Amino acid sequence: MKELIAVCGLDCAVCPAYVATMANDKAALAKVAEDWSKQFGFNATADSVRCHGCMATDGVQVGHCAECEMRLCAIGKKLSNCAECKDYSCAQLAGFFKDCPDAKVRLDGLRAGK
Repeated sequence: MKELIAVCGLDCAVCPAYVATMANDKAALAKVAEDWSKQFGFNATADSVRCHGCMATDGVQVGHCAECEMRLCAIGKKLSNCAECKDYSCAQLAGFFKDCPDAKVRLDGLRAGK
């Protein structure tokens, strides 16, 4: 499966919300909503976790995407991901990478041209 790299380096192609959305699997979306509600402490619904990927322009994204500072920064700088930024790796990314080290590996790879 081809990677679909988000601004922050996450791979959208393996995200359960993205996978369920692409498959139009309502039961899987409900399960993602249930799991994420518990994990992240917000009231998610199957509709609120539908997602076409970080940089989708059709408005079908997990609710957090609208307020994601990394995404908004990249859009403002007209970048497809943080690896393209002259300020890489900023303090915001450093904090994110503590929880998602695989995202750093992906972005580092993109910076290295791999």
